[in-house]
Amino acid sequence: MDRNTITGLILIFLITLAWAFFTMPTQEELEQQRLEQLRQDSLAAVMNGQPWDGGMSGNNGAEGLNGAAGSGGTGGINGTGSDPSAFLPNGTQDGFRQGDSGTIRGADPSPRTFMGVFENAGIRDTVLTVIRTPRHEFLFTNLGAGPAEITLRNYQTWDDQRVQMVRDTTRSALSLGFLSEQNYNIETSRLLFEPLFSEPVLELTEEMESLEISYRLDVDASASILYTYRFYPDQYSYDFEVTVDGLEPYMADPRVDLSWNSPLRLTEKNHPKDAMASAGYVYAGGVLEKVQLTEIGRSEERITGNINWIATRTQFFGQFIKPLNNTISASMSGEANVPMETADVAPNYLVSLQSSIANEKTLQFQLYSGPLRYYDLKDFDEHAYDVIEVGYAIIRWFADPLVRFLVIPFFTLGSTFIGNFGILIILFGVIIKLALYPLTQKSFKSIAAMKELQPQMQEIKEKFKDNPQKQQKATMDLYKKAKVNPLGGCLPMLLQFPILITLFYFLQNSMLMRQESFLWASDLSAPDYIFQLPFAIPFLGDQIAGFVLLMTGAMFLQMKVSGGMSGAAPSAPGTPNMKAFQYIMPFILLFVFNNFASGLSLYYLVYNVLSAAQQFYVNKKKSPSLALDADQGSQRKNKASLGTGGSKSGGSKSGRSSKSKGSKR
Repeated sequence: MDRNTITGLILIFLITLAWAFFTMPTQEELEQQRLEQLRQDSLAAVMNGQPWDGGMSGNNGAEGLNGAAGSGGTGGINGTGSDPSAFLPNGTQDGFRQGDSGTIRGADPSPRTFMGVFENAGIRDTVLTVIRTPRHEFLFTNLGAGPAEITLRNYQTWDDQRVQMVRDTTRSALSLGFLSEQNYNIETSRLLFEPLFSEPVLELTEEMESLEISYRLDVDASASILYTYRFYPDQYSYDFEVTVDGLEPYMADPRVDLSWNSPLRLTEKNHPKDAMASAGYVYAGGVLEKVQLTEIGRSEERITGNINWIATRTQFFGQFIKPLNNTISASMSGEANVPMETADVAPNYLVSLQSSIANEKTLQFQLYSGPLRYYDLKDFDEHAYDVIEVGYAIIRWFADPLVRFLVIPFFTLGSTFIGNFGILIILFGVIIKLALYPLTQKSFKSIAAMKELQPQMQEIKEKFKDNPQKQQKATMDLYKKAKVNPLGGCLPMLLQFPILITLFYFLQNSMLMRQESFLWASDLSAPDYIFQLPFAIPFLGDQIAGFVLLMTGAMFLQMKVSGGMSGAAPSAPGTPNMKAFQYIMPFILLFVFNNFASGLSLYYLVYNVLSAAQQFYVNKKKSPSLALDADQGSQRKNKASLGTGGSKSGGSKSGRSSKSKGSKR
């Protein structure tokens, strides 16, 4: 081998060594991975109701969760020499151990400094409990006495995993906050409640009416906080009660804040779109307030008075809290640390309710954790579906009834008989086209009429090209004589606008379309990309959607059949620019719709094909008055072209006719 080859091989060898050295996980990372695996194994054991011995105990030299490496002892979860702080993902203070009942337990993971008398409140064991209902699977923790994980059993992510709305694994997503008499900010999510049950796994079946669990926090012998949860087999909503007993001496103020502190997880393949749809809401007095971030930053808002409910959401799933007592105020905030266009996590939206225990010792709430489906949300609250955008605010009065009483019932009922939402979209497009037929018919007739009048309008322009006033008067006289309204094509289109805008929003935001397939589109709520480009086009991306291409082709077809949006002849002044715009418009919509839901593109494809067919029919069926005017114009044009020769011909014909009559006599 020559010198260059040897040098190259040496460089490759050195680079490989350097790469292996710098990418090799550290001892801390390996330990964290091992402990995370043990944590998952322990949770799986508890969920299956099986005992767990620490996972890797025995005589193989490996260590269990708390056993020392190479000890050869049991090394189980109750072993000695433990360092359980690494067991919790965020490095909280202690790990879990298995109690007599099989429930995972551990030492107090929360440092209790700066809490005054509450430093000694509650117990010192962490307890995790699995709650299964037909619709949910909760992982409850006594650290805050609430859900640390919420999984939906009937919904999957794009990669066939169960939808996990919340995954904290360390403390409750719910927290009750207040100011202590020593001016400490107390958050119950830092306190270990005592579970008033012993089962590690509780299951609610369809045959059961409800399932109830309770947690209690004893501050002293006469002061306590009691949490009670009640679940139902056929609902995504569940009840939550807070009962305060004898706590007033330890509080500086009777006001308490119930907050939801865990951001919802993204569930869709298009993470940026899912993150962009995320928001925080407060509904009070018939008004919906929203915090929604579209760029890096922070936003917050506070609403005073009686609150109906607060909520956070992603594109298709939401978490709601509805107070059943009077409230003082509500607050919501949002914080985004990465651009929405590249976001892999949702912005952190936090919502809270402020109430008073001065007169009411028991605060009642209704919680909802589930899909943003109309009928499920309606069962929870009449206005919960308001978080779904169905159009501009100015047309909400029209869009809401249209969606709630026509669109949603059609797709819900139709899915029970047909099942395929692609076919339902096609049928719905036909129905909407038939419903709008009177309006579109007037519009298309006006377009056809204007097209028929173009030759005469061009004559008027040439005749009065130096006198705009006479040109305008002659044009209006022509419209009047032909009984054509120049605005007849615009007004019907404007009347259709609210319907088209409503469907535009609904078909790309509706939970009904999620993961429904049709032809090559695997998810009608997502784009149906069929072409991968070797490069990215600005505003379009590096993929092309199938139904959008067909929709663009249908728009070109409609333009060709109608002869242009205004029906103007190519020779008319200014018409070439308008004609160019008409053919550019489909390309613009290709860019706009390419990353929208494929169900939306399918609907507009059907609508454009039907519009082209209707325009073709109107063009074939010429208006009688316009046909008569066209014939009269043709006769005038023929007479003008014959000139003097025509007169002579007519004269000789008259002479022959007279002569013939005279002969006859």
